[in-house]
Amino acid sequence: MDKRLLNVSLLGLAFMFVFTAFQTMGNIEKTILKSIQNDYPSFTGDGYTSLSIIYIVFALCNWISPSIVSFAGSRLAMFIGACCYTLFLVSFLWPTTFLLYFMSAVIGFGASVIWTGQGAYLTLNSDSSTMSRNSGVFWALLQMSMFLGNTFVFFALHDKNHLDESTRTLVFTVLIAICFLGTLLFLLLRSPLSSEGTENERGETLSPIQEIKNSLSLFLTEDMCLLNMSFFFTGLHLSFYSGVYSSSIGFTTNMGTNSKQLVGLSGILIGVGEILGGFLFSILGKKTSDNNVESKGFSHSAVVALGFIINIVAYGLIFINLPDESPFGDTTAKSFIEPNQYLAIFCSFLLGFGDSCFNTQIYNVIGQRYSENSAPAMALFKFMQSIAAAISFFYSNHFGMYVQLTLLVITLIMGTLSFFKVDKSIDNRYKEF
Repeated sequence: MDKRLLNVSLLGLAFMFVFTAFQTMGNIEKTILKSIQNDYPSFTGDGYTSLSIIYIVFALCNWISPSIVSFAGSRLAMFIGACCYTLFLVSFLWPTTFLLYFMSAVIGFGASVIWTGQGAYLTLNSDSSTMSRNSGVFWALLQMSMFLGNTFVFFALHDKNHLDESTRTLVFTVLIAICFLGTLLFLLLRSPLSSEGTENERGETLSPIQEIKNSLSLFLTEDMCLLNMSFFFTGLHLSFYSGVYSSSIGFTTNMGTNSKQLVGLSGILIGVGEILGGFLFSILGKKTSDNNVESKGFSHSAVVALGFIINIVAYGLIFINLPDESPFGDTTAKSFIEPNQYLAIFCSFLLGFGDSCFNTQIYNVIGQRYSENSAPAMALFKFMQSIAAAISFFYSNHFGMYVQLTLLVITLIMGTLSFFKVDKSIDNRYKEF
């Protein structure tokens, strides 16, 4: 196997284990904290508030994460970030409101470091001819976490309308062990290799102030301003499918007596859609060789256009299937039709597949357009994405399903059009050479 592809595969495997734990917890956090509140009325922690804190801190720390990655190197930075994820999960064994929110801030910092390090490491192990393949492979391995973690939750919550303390402890312990294993895998990552096969880990180390100035200059460029709209949409979509949608299914009691079990099943189908999209676009995506000659395949814009259609269909079906009150807690309300669990789970698949359409192509564009400046470019992507996710988790406690879907449709349209313009400008640059 190509050594750089092996590096990318091990990177994806490490992320798979860490995010098997974290994304599964994010998927069920609102539901599981509700059950803790039922057992311990003094506990007032809220899942949406926790997730909002995570993404606010994540967004702010993205301005300093490039300097941390530049100083420590991408591998050590990712290991530090993974340790923060493990500590966050450990805190659930002692549920207190203060500890929940404090560790939410800790994992927000860890997220900025691990994702900026990931962007730098992936880019250093790729070139223009392998970026599409490598980003697809990484994305598919990463999103297997949605499938694996939620498969466990599906069986752990089988026939349980209330999540008692023993069930919660089992779920927490298993997720902590999985995250710890993923953290250890980061220690096995090898130095990234250049296209000539030589080690290529760190470039010139800049001061944090200079890194922030560079990031701000990049943030204000025309292409990045346009991409910010696409980044913002992926943040709203991320928070919706990872924290709101599956919980809303579980809160819709008219789904049936197994509505809580459907939370895990929804996560599984989201993961299946993500994995299928990752593998599909790594094989069928257009690739550009070192001499700027493009091979046949679907263009970035074509894949994003497919994602646009898939997401519009998903939002429309969710609109008619779930009641407006479903994000807030258990409800017996009906929507435009009798809530249907099969339709709800199908929409989970569509949300995952639509998400993979956007994210795989964003990784491709960042890798091609900002190959010499990948760490700050990835940090800005995660900054805008996490700002959007934080806003979404905040308003999820106040806005019903219909308003949330309307906001998603508006930002989807704007993000898609912005991506088209940037992708066209990149194609024009290649043709000039």
